[in-house]
Amino acid sequence: MQDAFIVSALRTPIGKKKGSLSGMHPADLGASVLSATFEQIDFDPGLVEDVIFGCVDTVGPQAGDIARTCWLAAGLPEHVPGTTVDRQCGSSQQAVHFAAQAIMSGTSDVVIAGGVQNMNMIPISYAMLAGQSLGFDDPFSGSKGWLERYGKQEVSQFNSAQMIAKKWNLSREEMENYAYQSHQKAMHAIKSGYFENEIISVGTFCQDETPRAETSLEKMASLNPLVEGHDITAAISSQNADASSAILIVSEKILKEHNLNPLARIAHISVRADDPIWMLTAPIPATEYALQKSGISLNDIDVVEINEAFASVAMAWQKEMNYPMSKINPNGGAIALGHPLGATGARLMTTMVHTMKRNNFRYGLQTMCEGGGQANVTILENCS
Repeated sequence: MQDAFIVSALRTPIGKKKGSLSGMHPADLGASVLSATFEQIDFDPGLVEDVIFGCVDTVGPQAGDIARTCWLAAGLPEHVPGTTVDRQCGSSQQAVHFAAQAIMSGTSDVVIAGGVQNMNMIPISYAMLAGQSLGFDDPFSGSKGWLERYGKQEVSQFNSAQMIAKKWNLSREEMENYAYQSHQKAMHAIKSGYFENEIISVGTFCQDETPRAETSLEKMASLNPLVEGHDITAAISSQNADASSAILIVSEKILKEHNLNPLARIAHISVRADDPIWMLTAPIPATEYALQKSGISLNDIDVVEINEAFASVAMAWQKEMNYPMSKINPNGGAIALGHPLGATGARLMTTMVHTMKRNNFRYGLQTMCEGGGQANVTILENCS
C-alpha cells in the first residue's frame, strides 16, 4: 500500500447567516477554492483524476453532482470527473477518505477532495423534508425495518445533544463556558493571523465573520432553550454557515515527479458507527477504534479537531478520552466558526494541517459526529 500526501489545504472564509456568502451560488463558492488551489501550487489541474466533494441537502443549486459543477464553474479541464458524497456532517471528511483510499490502493495518483455548502440558500434538513409533498413525512417512519428496530423514537440532533449532556453530567453553565471559550479562541486565532495561510479570499471577503466578539456568559444565559425543558440553546450549538474547502492529495510518485512539498501524510483513516437515536456519540468509539487500529497512542496526538456540533459532543468526548482540553480545537470550533455541513470535514482538516505546521506538531487527529450515528476519524502526520 502506498502513502497518500496532502500538498494543499485551503478554505474560504466562513459566512454567517445572511452574511457575505449568502447569495453566492454553491457552484461558484466551491469553484473559488478549487481555482485558488491551482493558483497557489504549481501543478497542472489536468492531472487530477477525480474531484470528490461533500455536500448535504443536495437539492436546488446543490443538486446535479455539485462536485462536478464546482469544477466546471472554476473553468478547469472538462475531462476531469467529479462525484458528490453525503455522509451527513462528515461528508467532506469522507471525501478525503475516499481520495486517500484511491491513492493508497494505487488506483489514482492525484485526487482533490473537499466540500461546499450554502445553508442560507438551502436550509439545514431541507432534503429530509423535501418528500413531504409526496407523502413522506421523513426518511425513516415509512420503513418497516426501521420501525421494527427503532420504533417511533425521535431522530433529532437536538434531542441527542440533550441526552449526551444528561448522561455525561454536563450542566448548561459548563456548556456555555465551553462555548464562550470557543469564541475567544477563534477571535485570538483571527487576530494572530493563524488562518491567513488557509483562507482564500472570495472577492473582498477574506475573514471568518461567524465568531462573536461581543458575546458573553450573561448573554448566553439569557437565551431560551431550543426545546422547552432542555439545556441546549443556540449559544451552545454550531452555527449555520456557508463555505467551501479543498484538499489536494497525491501519491509519493507525483510528489517526486513534480517536486511538490507535502504538508502531511495521511497516517490513518477509519469510520465507525453507534446508536442512530443517540446519533452524536460515535466519535468516542470511533476514536478508540482508530487508535487501536493505527497503533498510535492518544498521548502521541498533539492536537485534536472535533466538530462542535454542540458543546456536549466535544465535552463528552474529552471526558471519555481524558484528553487535555487545551489541545482540542485550539483555534475555536463550529460554535464560533460555524458548521457549513458538507464543507466542515475538510475545513477542520485544513485548519488542523496548518496548526500542525505552525507548531511543528507530529500527529493530529480529527473526528466528528454524523447523522445516522456515525463518525470518521483521520490521523495526519506532519511531513516537516
